[in-house]
Amino acid sequence: MALDGIFLSKIKDELLREISFGRVEKVHQPSREELVIHLRGKNGAKKLFLSIRSNSPRIHLTEHAPENPAVPPMFCMLMRKKLLNAQLVDIRQSGLDRILYLDFNATNEIGDKIKLILSIEIMAKYSNIILFDGDGKIVDAIKRVDLSQSAVRQILPGFKYIAPPPQSKLNITDHTTENIIAQIKTFPSKSLSSAVLSTLQGASPLTCRELCGEFGELYTDEVSDKGFEYLSENLDSLRNIIMNEPGVPFMLKDETGKPVDFSFFPIKQYGDRYRTEIKSSFSELLDEFYYECDRLERTKQKGQDLVKLLNSAISRVSKKLSLRQAELAHCADREKLRINAELINANLYRLEKGALFYDLENYYDENKPIRIKADPSKSPSQNAQKYFKEYRKAKTAEQLLTGFIEESKQELAYLETVADSLERADTQAEIDEIRNELSLGGYVKKKRGTDKKSSKALPPIEYRTTDGFRVLVGRNNVQNDRLSLKTAAKNDMWLHTQKFPGSHVIIVSDNREISDEAIVEAAEIAAYHSKARDAKLVPVDYTYVKNLKKPQGAPYGKVIYHVYYSVNVTPDRDKINAKLSKVK
Repeated sequence: MALDGIFLSKIKDELLREISFGRVEKVHQPSREELVIHLRGKNGAKKLFLSIRSNSPRIHLTEHAPENPAVPPMFCMLMRKKLLNAQLVDIRQSGLDRILYLDFNATNEIGDKIKLILSIEIMAKYSNIILFDGDGKIVDAIKRVDLSQSAVRQILPGFKYIAPPPQSKLNITDHTTENIIAQIKTFPSKSLSSAVLSTLQGASPLTCRELCGEFGELYTDEVSDKGFEYLSENLDSLRNIIMNEPGVPFMLKDETGKPVDFSFFPIKQYGDRYRTEIKSSFSELLDEFYYECDRLERTKQKGQDLVKLLNSAISRVSKKLSLRQAELAHCADREKLRINAELINANLYRLEKGALFYDLENYYDENKPIRIKADPSKSPSQNAQKYFKEYRKAKTAEQLLTGFIEESKQELAYLETVADSLERADTQAEIDEIRNELSLGGYVKKKRGTDKKSSKALPPIEYRTTDGFRVLVGRNNVQNDRLSLKTAAKNDMWLHTQKFPGSHVIIVSDNREISDEAIVEAAEIAAYHSKARDAKLVPVDYTYVKNLKKPQGAPYGKVIYHVYYSVNVTPDRDKINAKLSKVK
């Protein structure tokens, strides 16, 4: 569900309760499309998160503030200059438009009291964060818009702030149900849910479908009086929720625990397809819903060069592997070359130079007749030697290609594990460790001065099972090697997804017998920290650390084992992130 104007009104009410009259302590800009404002007020310290990403624009309080860049962007520096120590006095919304205005009482450079307004406009790819003063003069915007981008509305420092043009829709809080129904009926050629969407201000497609129920797919002029009565009742209920109730943060999740939709009122249109969870706040709901999507997007931005490099390397190695496998298939006919040579040698007494082919009996195949191509410029003996030479060449090529193919398979598997680690990286430090790993493997040139500024290695991710066992998870291949071969004790349990790239996972035994429950929970963690995290049933191998071996010359993260057991699990992100308490 897109964050619609009605949902935004509930966010506004929640923010007013939580951060109203709070003072700005810090301002951070994790990326070019995100802003985090730290406020302290009557409810303690809070982090206000604003995002204008085209696929997830929103505003809410957060517990998972993204990592900040080493050097703050210019817009962030300006925001600090203007808003530090400012007091948030009000949050406004024009009707049910997807725009919030945050009113601040601030102090300028000479100590005068001034009013500053920070607006967040949630409009997909046109979303923006704009700071302007009490006279409506724009101070700056996170995305500037000049005349070449818009002839209607320029957003530049010094320009007058003009709100986006309003849509010709009805605000449910300002109009009667009868007026709204009459407006809906002016769209006879649209389905009922589409007509509601074209009529109601601030309502998303999900909300409109829920309002229409089973009548939503009918054309408006086909809807019966009963259908409009049903819609009228739901419109009255929606108006009451907007004006008189705080709303309830509903989240829908699939069977793997992945969030798929959210709303401020119960959603029935999916039936039993998804399970419903009620969150403690709208901010918590949005924080969880968008976390994974934003994490992948940030990783893509921060490690864009590594993503491109890995994709290129994987493509190159895959192509090389395909070519070598094709060459190996061509070598499969080498025995035919040997047989041709031996048959010619066995019949030298009756063969003459100058023939284009030899018709002989194949004593390897019940003396069936065989025609062997010959070079007329060579003698029968020379033709036999030619076939022997081609046979030896093919045999040597097969031996070499078999080794080359195995090397290519290992390299491809290694690169896929690195790509998986990069996809799951949360912080710049994790991306830097992956970059260092690739430089050690010769895939990336090492930057000058990196040896002097060697940062402390990150610890493994740590969980704790319900019966108290510590579970350690490697963040990348270098850490996987260190965790499995140096950190772990011989009687600790090692786990890894079967045939999927993923992290090495260790259950720390502490000289205790590891329970079956702990193994299953650790297997779920291993599945979650792998390429198969969204799969329904994932096979996970487990064995004692003492059974692991590192082949000589093997890439980082590569171990072998022959004694092991397997368990099939379904990675449930809720269970992993909540029931199994994450330590680090």
